[in-house]
Amino acid sequence: MAFYYPEPSHTFSEYLLVPGFTSEECIPDNVSLKTPLVKYRKGEEDCPISLNIPMVSAIMQAVSNDTLAVALAKEGGLSFIYGSQSIEDEAAMVRRVKSSKAGFVISASNLTPDATLADVLALKEKNGFSTVAITEDATPTGKLLGLVTSRDYRITRMSTDIPVREFMTPREKLITAPAATTLKEANDIIWDNKLNALPVVDDQDHLMYFVFRKDYAEHKEHPLALQDADKRYLVGAGINSKDYAERVPALVEAGADVLCIDSSEGYSVWQKKTIDFIREKYGDTVKVGAGNVVDREGFRYLARAGADFVKVGIGGGSICITRETKGIGRGQASALIEVAAARDEYYKETGVYVPICSDGGIVFDFHMTLALAMGADFLMLGRYFARFDESPTNKLMVNGAYVKEYWGEGSNRARNWQRYDLGGKNDLAFEEGVDSYVAYAGSLHDNVEKSLYKVKSTMCNCGVINIPDLQKNAKLTLVSATSIVEGGYHDVTLRTTGGGQ
Repeated sequence: MAFYYPEPSHTFSEYLLVPGFTSEECIPDNVSLKTPLVKYRKGEEDCPISLNIPMVSAIMQAVSNDTLAVALAKEGGLSFIYGSQSIEDEAAMVRRVKSSKAGFVISASNLTPDATLADVLALKEKNGFSTVAITEDATPTGKLLGLVTSRDYRITRMSTDIPVREFMTPREKLITAPAATTLKEANDIIWDNKLNALPVVDDQDHLMYFVFRKDYAEHKEHPLALQDADKRYLVGAGINSKDYAERVPALVEAGADVLCIDSSEGYSVWQKKTIDFIREKYGDTVKVGAGNVVDREGFRYLARAGADFVKVGIGGGSICITRETKGIGRGQASALIEVAAARDEYYKETGVYVPICSDGGIVFDFHMTLALAMGADFLMLGRYFARFDESPTNKLMVNGAYVKEYWGEGSNRARNWQRYDLGGKNDLAFEEGVDSYVAYAGSLHDNVEKSLYKVKSTMCNCGVINIPDLQKNAKLTLVSATSIVEGGYHDVTLRTTGGGQ
């Protein structure tokens, strides 16, 4: 007879947190959201890699590119660059993130002198940047020939057909800095010369970075930025159980700080083979997460296989249809509670703490706090980050509102089915994700700050100021369908907005 769970599996919306005692120290400013990203042994003072906020971005084409990776690292989280692209392209994205030292920005707007004002305006519309680098080959690191800023042209007085070479500020009139310039020195040059942008060039006059005046204050606004010893942003990268032998070395060479196997279901020999390859070639120096699983057995298998963290969740993502397509999965709350217990059990047995990542099922901000209370060390989010300016998707007007495109890695659009090694023919003949829109929400910084303030505030209501204490002391209660209704506004008529108080 098949094994079955006697209780139905539950989702985050079926739980609430019961408040604990709030002391004077329980204020949001005192809350630390620092959390381990990879495994560590009992007695070790510091985890090899920790997050300053419990957020990582999903391994998805519509979510995690180099732009979002830098933005999230500034906030203290980590992105996993999507692996459903060529090895060369993924490695290039990782390399661009690792080349972006705090305050040093690789140019994203580049043209040749033969381009026109129309090209400048189109690039500004696309990227939102007013500074355009003019290089020999229009590449971010080409030989610098000049700059174009909004001060160099007047749309009302100039033809859009005019070549860039006729109105750009040429190289000989530019103030630049050499490659060895520190951020402090660069900022001093900017302020002394009243510049908005300072190009940093190498010995052959190739453009390396920009340092912008506007970023000076921004750097002071990101005290939690996730950086390595060289002040470079940390970044992760997705891999698969098919071409790992070629992809992993390229990503390691590019500078990826941690890898993660991308699969909707990870309790498999193929994931162990992938981890075995990494351990045989790199030992423990290369960190790799695995998953996804939804029960104790799946966690223990991947922990014993050597995973540095384990992802929890099957079919809970907003664009995921694995459950309805394949009939596998589990309510995210139930899966997380069981796997968290397995993690703690494994830690007691072995002295090795293997962090778990809750992947999927987050609809509202309060679900983040619930997931952490249920045992998650950090959260992987897709839809949440797809809504922001920094995600790689297009911003569109649909039915009178701005949206961004969002599609699943198992959808026809992603064409990412071949990431699985199934021991034979690898091209699955069905989808596990959909193609959709999400409501545009603005900048990553503003939204993450708001969401995490809610998390911190709720933690204070629970009487804790760090994630380990939340996991230990939180009191959870199941709620009925009636109490869910009671928890929202009810028995009132909402007033329309606008037109007075």
